[in-house]
Parts: sequence; C-alpha cells; structure tokens
Amino acid sequence: MGCASCGTGESAGCQNNGHCSTGGCNKLNVFDWLSNMDVPAMHRFNIVEVRFKNGRKEFFRNHNKLDIVTGDPIVVDVPNGHHIGYISMQGELVRLQMSKKGVKEEEVRDIYRKATSRDMDRWQEARNREETVMYRTKEIIQDTKLEMKLTDVEFQADGTKATFFYSAEGRVDFRELIKILASEFKIRIEMRQISVRQEAGRIGGLGVCGRELCCSTWLTDFKNVSTSAARYQNLSLNPSKLSGQCGRLKCCLNYELDTYMDALQDIPEVETPLKTERGNAKLQKTDIFRKIMWFGYDDDNNWYSVDVNRVKEIQSLNKKGKKPFSLLENETEADKTESSINSDLEAMDRKFSGQVGKKKKKQKKFRGKKSKQKPEKS
Repeated sequence: MGCASCGTGESAGCQNNGHCSTGGCNKLNVFDWLSNMDVPAMHRFNIVEVRFKNGRKEFFRNHNKLDIVTGDPIVVDVPNGHHIGYISMQGELVRLQMSKKGVKEEEVRDIYRKATSRDMDRWQEARNREETVMYRTKEIIQDTKLEMKLTDVEFQADGTKATFFYSAEGRVDFRELIKILASEFKIRIEMRQISVRQEAGRIGGLGVCGRELCCSTWLTDFKNVSTSAARYQNLSLNPSKLSGQCGRLKCCLNYELDTYMDALQDIPEVETPLKTERGNAKLQKTDIFRKIMWFGYDDDNNWYSVDVNRVKEIQSLNKKGKKPFSLLENETEADKTESSINSDLEAMDRKFSGQVGKKKKKQKKFRGKKSKQKPEKS
C-alpha cells in the first residue's frame, strides 16, 4: 500500500512497511498470497484493484500494459474527469474479488497513466480544500435544519467534483442543499449515504480490545448481528458493553458464534429445576466448552458442578418420576466437589485472618514498648 508521502514513482511501491507518516497504509490492506505464482504473460489478469480515500476500492483495467506494482499512485478514468488512487492488489486475487463482489469486466474503466509529481501536486491542492469545505457544509446543514450527519468529504483529483458522505436515519431531501453547495464551491456535488458502521470505519478508532476497529482495518462486509449471539455465548445483555463505537452491536459477536453453536449441541436444556431427594437444584451457570453445569439448592449457598451426562441422566430419571439422592452419584463425591469449589475462598480467608492476627500482635507489642518508655514525673 502507498500513501501521499511515500508512494512515488521513484520506488517500487511503499517502502515504509506500513509506517507511513500520513497513515493509511494499513487501512483495509490485503495480503496477496498468490504473488509468487508465475503466470504466463498472455494469461496474466490485466485488471487491478485501486484504493481511494478511507479504504474505498474499485477495479480498473491496465489496457496500456503499464509496469506498475502494488502501492504505486495511478491516474484512473472516472465519469467526467480523472482521479488518483493507489494500487492495493493485482493478479489472480483481483479476479476472485471481482467474482465475489459481482463486478463484470465490461463495467471496468481504464487506467490512464502512472501519477506524476504534477498530478500529485494538483491532487494535494484539491485535498487541502476538504477540511474547510466539510466545516462550511456542516454549518449549511445546521442552518437548513436537515436531519443528517456529514461524515467526510472526498475531492476528485482534478478538483471538479466532491463526494459528500453522510449518515441519516431516514431519507433526506437535500436538493436545496446541493444547489447551495454547488453555487458556493463551484464544483459538481455528489451525496452518498452510508451506514453508521461504514461511518465508524471511515472515522476509525480503537475498540475495547485495544486494537483498531475491524471495520477500518479489514472488515468490509457488515453482517447482521442480533442479541441472540450474546445469549448463546452467555454474555451479559448490557447494551453499553455489547455496542461498538457505531452504536450498534459489535461485529465481533459473530466471530466465535459458530464454535459456540457446535459446543451447545451437547448441552441439555434445563427449563425446570432438577429434582433430587436433597431438594430441587436450579441451574446457575454453564461452562460450555468444559461441558460442566453448575447447580444450587434452594436452601444452600454453594454451587455444585455436574457433568453434562449426569444432568441428562437426572432429567431422564425425573421424567420417569424418580429422584436421585443428590446431583452427583454419591454424597462423598458431592462433598469433595463442594470442598474443592470453596477451597480457594477458604485459603484466602485463612491468609487474611492470619495477617490480621499478626497486625494485632504487632500493635500490642508496640503499645507495650511505648508504655515502658514513658518518662518519670519529677
């Protein structure tokens, strides 16, 4: 990947290994695992993937057979003008990406040339206008009282067109806004609505895991996330903890969902308490991967770990009208389990009680020494 500071024509792509001063090299980058595959020139795929601002990607045809590498800035054909982007991927992986996204080869536009220093200077002048235009547009939106949130502005390299990215809850009638913007900035205007997830990806940030947001680094396809994914994983249904920076449920809730679903197939559903001669035992929590379920009696504060197979056995006995003596096979095993469960707490109690006793002894010794050292009255 390249950026405005390091992706020049003097070097073969970005030579900073992802540590560019302007950032952007690691944004939605792709590892080309087919780069070492030797393909004959006549069968080499001549379409490349090009990255634009904030990870937006499109496909372009290298019809002039230019000698380009990943990270090079190129001038591409866009409707009513030209734009500059960086080559993010080439080779057979591009063919796979096009089939995945449903892009037809006939719809792909051409690459004009490799970007020169003059092209880069003109593009930088256009980019310098983006911040002031965005602030001014926000003021106009506030004055016109439109219910929309402007996220980003992207100028075309030739400076004749600007794309305004915004998010909104519903449809927005921005025809009057376009007239005001076109007359004030003297450019062609394109309004593009994006979702709140895409907005978070464009802005970027850090997640609670300490890493960069998935949507701003590698995630491009946003799948539906429901609260059932949190239920299957025994997570607390706390909206503040389950929501990401976009305000929606975190995309990472779906990452391990299939693993949990496979593990839950062996876990029995406990809708009613287990009936034993010792009393009714209610389910407290479940360790899905260790296949252990924890139960507690109504008149007992302790929890007892029961194997999944034993739970199924007790349920089958209850259906027949029978009650086992306890949750485990014999009472001694239950006592061992109870002692093992509470052993850590008991050890901690003994440790702190011993420390408290030592402190009291030290205080008594100190008070005794202090009383002996009192001066005699004259």
